[in-house]
Amino acid sequence: MAWDDEYDVVVAGSGAGALAGALAAASNEPAAATSDAPAGASGGLRTAVLEKTALVGGTSAYSGSAIWLPGTRVQERAGIGDSTDSARAYLRALLGDDGNAAHREAFLETAPELVEFLERDPAVEFEWRAFPDYFDAPGRIDMGRSFVPLELPLERLGELAGIVRPPVDRDRAGRGHAAGRPLAQGRSLIGRLLLAITATGNGDIRTGTALTELIVEDGRVVGVAAMTADGPVRLRASRGVLLAAGGFESSAELRASHGVPGGAGWTMAPDGANTGDAIAAAMRIGASTGLLDQAWFCPGLAMPDGRAAFTLGFRGGLIVDGTGLRFANESLPYDRMGRRLAAADGPFYLIFDSRSDGLPAISIPTAAPEEQLAAGRWHRADTLAGLAAKTGLPAGALASTVERFNGFAAKNLDEDFHRGEDPYDLYFTGGKPCLVPVDRPPFIAAEIVLSDLGTKGGLRTDPDGRVLSGADRPIPGLYAAGNTSASFTGPVYPGPGIPIGTAMAFAYRAVQAMRRNHS
Repeated sequence: MAWDDEYDVVVAGSGAGALAGALAAASNEPAAATSDAPAGASGGLRTAVLEKTALVGGTSAYSGSAIWLPGTRVQERAGIGDSTDSARAYLRALLGDDGNAAHREAFLETAPELVEFLERDPAVEFEWRAFPDYFDAPGRIDMGRSFVPLELPLERLGELAGIVRPPVDRDRAGRGHAAGRPLAQGRSLIGRLLLAITATGNGDIRTGTALTELIVEDGRVVGVAAMTADGPVRLRASRGVLLAAGGFESSAELRASHGVPGGAGWTMAPDGANTGDAIAAAMRIGASTGLLDQAWFCPGLAMPDGRAAFTLGFRGGLIVDGTGLRFANESLPYDRMGRRLAAADGPFYLIFDSRSDGLPAISIPTAAPEEQLAAGRWHRADTLAGLAAKTGLPAGALASTVERFNGFAAKNLDEDFHRGEDPYDLYFTGGKPCLVPVDRPPFIAAEIVLSDLGTKGGLRTDPDGRVLSGADRPIPGLYAAGNTSASFTGPVYPGPGIPIGTAMAFAYRAVQAMRRNHS
């Protein structure tokens, strides 16, 4: 068979998980300084990163870059009292032991080793930042155990800066990074991993290269076929192929066929990305799948262009459904609130008033109030009855709901949904009450939709990231991580940064398995 190029490892995707796996493969260092690295673990492997679009980073680049990897030296430096045991108790309380214990233990075991490996590279620097875990359960850290990368000066990246995906607002507008400003959040994480990979001398970043097929010889995946602007290419992968190319949230057809709530137009995925290509390619060679009806959900603020903005941190206002009634604690962690939206009947509106200086929440991206009003995404009126007329909500129900809510706000006690009783509820208010009366006209109704940060169902894997066939046997040479794989957290989103943390951990484990299998 003729190959256009030959590598040890081919990685499909370029988000945090894909790049962590690529670095683990390309690195000239052992897996971890404190562990007995498997034979052959030191010495870099020739590695290709395939990115379908022209920009690297995927949804990870849009993210706040919280990374939920517990029990590491980052938390130890911060002195927050985190440990592997407390994280185990927390995950066990949320997920139980049925079907996920092996993956949970693999994740917990790997987190400290992975972080040590990453931080030994001078390009990678992390710090803990307060952000509460999402559930009141044993083992929870009230101010959170996730951490983030330090900001990265743009000039440090040099020419690589041009391929890092910009923030979502600038990216949707077709603009690059803001001149003179460092890369922050997800862009910093992607930039730092890119720096580390290229410094090894073993990593090729191939943008505009879309995976089309997995190439199998004698039952083993030995490479990939991909499409580029110059035509098709065939790339050999002697050690293995790692699929970490996101989910299928941008495919309306796949969402409908698998019953994923929300819509392809409301997802936070970058344009042209995350249409399920890697999952489909693996299914064609017999890979099995799971959790295909699941996503990492969130409320979305409807935007003038018809898309949605990731919305969290509600500091005021109340959300009503199509009947004009509240149906949840609006300050819930975003996936939990998203699931309440999925179970309720819309349309949904955030009702607030002139007490708020603009939207009483965080919206990523943002749009000016007048632009939202002109587009019909927001409605404004001097009375609640007028607001009801403009939105089509039942006037009586809306007035009664707001009156009841204002009564709760007066005594700072939400008798219906207990808003304001959890540390997460008050995180974005700085400890101030999040029950704020809505009684100062004009009143505004902002349209809310069900958005998501990506699907979380995909290829079934073992704890080493090996993709399983329908017979529950590993497919030789094929591995998956991140949203291309079925998350071991099932329908639960335990804490900030667990999508990135688990993607990085299982991509790292996949590469160590590739090394062991060829030692």
